[in-house]
Amino acid sequence: MSEITRRGLAAAPLALAAVQATAAPKAAAPASPWPDATETAARIRRKEITAAEAVEAAIERAEALQPVLNILVNSDFDRAIDKVAAGAPAGPFGGVPFLVKDLEDYRGLPTRAGSRSLAASPPAAEQKPYIDAFDRAGLVTLGKSATPEFGLLPSTEPLATGATHNPWDLTRSPGGSSGGSAAAVASGVVPVAHGTDGGGSLRIPASHCGLFGLKPSRGRMIGTRGDTKVTDYAVQHVLSRSVRDSAAVFALTEDAAAGARYAPVGLVSTPVRRKLRVGLVVEDGRGHSPSPEVVAATEGAGKLLESLGHHVEPTRWPVDGGRFIQDFLLLWASDAARTVEEIAKAAGHRPDETMFEPFTLGLAEMFRKTPASVLGPALQGLQAAALAYDTWFPAHLLDVVISPVLSTPPPLLGEIGPSVPFETLVPRLIDYVGYTPLHNIAGAPAISVPLYWTEAGLPVGTQIAARAGQERMLFELAYQLEQARPWAQRVPGVHALSVRRSPGAA
Repeated sequence: MSEITRRGLAAAPLALAAVQATAAPKAAAPASPWPDATETAARIRRKEITAAEAVEAAIERAEALQPVLNILVNSDFDRAIDKVAAGAPAGPFGGVPFLVKDLEDYRGLPTRAGSRSLAASPPAAEQKPYIDAFDRAGLVTLGKSATPEFGLLPSTEPLATGATHNPWDLTRSPGGSSGGSAAAVASGVVPVAHGTDGGGSLRIPASHCGLFGLKPSRGRMIGTRGDTKVTDYAVQHVLSRSVRDSAAVFALTEDAAAGARYAPVGLVSTPVRRKLRVGLVVEDGRGHSPSPEVVAATEGAGKLLESLGHHVEPTRWPVDGGRFIQDFLLLWASDAARTVEEIAKAAGHRPDETMFEPFTLGLAEMFRKTPASVLGPALQGLQAAALAYDTWFPAHLLDVVISPVLSTPPPLLGEIGPSVPFETLVPRLIDYVGYTPLHNIAGAPAISVPLYWTEAGLPVGTQIAARAGQERMLFELAYQLEQARPWAQRVPGVHALSVRRSPGAA
C-alpha cells in the first residue's frame, strides 16, 4: 500500500463546478464537471479561489481516492501547502496541483521506480532541467505517482506498492507506465500530471483512462538535445483532460533556446485550418487485427475525420512488425539488464525475486542469453525502421496516420501484470502493444485522443502520429476533434465529485 502522510487541513473548497475559461484566448474550456489546469490557474489569478484552497482541495481528493485507486507512492502534502501559504507561486500555472511520475527525480522526494530494490532510496538532492520547468510554471507537486517497476510494463501493478486501479472500472488496468498519473487526472484528483513514454507509456494510459496524451519528438523538450539515437527512445510530457492544458504545458517545457533542434511550437490554441491527408491503419505491423471494439473506435475516428473534410485512405505500416517488435524487445531487455546489474552491484546483493519482479529478471536473463552477434543486426533493424517511418509520410503524401493505441480496451488487472510467467507474458505483450513503440524508435510525435467508449463504458483512444517535429499539427488536429466530439464532460465511476466536501466548501 502507498505511504501517504499529511498534517490536518483547514476546510477548503473542491472547485468542481463547470465553468467557462478565460485564461487561454481562442482555446475555449471544454464542457467539464471540473475545471482543467488552465481554468484553475485563471480562477486563482481572478482571486475566485486562493492557491492554498486549490492545493488543499486536491489533497482532500487525493486522500479520499487513494485507498480506492492507489495513485500515489509517496506524498509531499506538507511542502505543497507551505509553497502556497503566502500566495500562488510565480508562473502561468501558479498554484495548480500536480504529480510527478516516480521514474523521475523530484528534489526532496525519493525515487523508487516501482521497485522493491529501491525501497530505501533517500530523497533526491537534484532534479533534471525538464522537471525544473514544471516548478517554473508554478505547478505545485503533491507527490509521486505510481508506475510499474522501472516503467517496463504497460500496466501499473508493481509488487512494491500494489496495483493502481482504473477509475472507469476498478477491476481493470489504467495502463502504464504512467498509470498513477492517468488515474489521478481521470478521477479529478489533479487536472494534469507528469508522465514518461518509452514505448507508449503516455499514450497507453491516456487511451485506457479517457485522457489526452501526447508523446513529443525525440530531442524536442528541455534538456534532451543530446538524445539523437534510436536508443534514446524515452520522452516526457503530461496527461490531461483538455488539449489546451497539454499544449500550454508543452509550450512551457519545450526547448526554445538558441540552437534547439526544432523551431519552437509555442502555445497552440486553435484548430487545424487546412485539410489533411490521413493514413488509416487498423492491423498491427504483424498483420493482426485488434478487438472489434478497437476496430470500431479506429474506423469511427477515420469517418469523423472525413466528415471534417480530411482525406482518409487505408495504408500499411512501413516496417516488418514481427522483426521490429523482436528488435525492440531486445532493446527493452538490454535496459532492464543494465538497471538490474547497476542496482544489484550498488546493493552488494545478487539480483533475485526479493529485489526485482519476475518480468524484470526475465528480461535481464533474456538479454544475457542473447548472442553478441545478434545485437548489431537488431540495432541496425531499429535504425532501418526509424528511416522507413520518416520516409513513409512523403512517399505516400501523408500528413498524419491514425491507428489504434492498443489491441484491446483496458484489460483486467493481472492479465499483463508482473507475476504472469515470463514465457506467457511476452507473447501477450506483443499482441497487446503493437502500435506504439515504433514512434519512440523513430523519434516522432504521436497522440492518443479519447473519441470512443465501449458499451461497457470503457474508453478506447485513437492514436494519431506524424513525422518528427510536427507537434503543432497534432495539437491543431486534436483541438478540432475535441470540438467535434467532446470528451471532457464524461465522468468515470470513481471521481472527485464523489468526494465528501469540507464543511463550508463550495
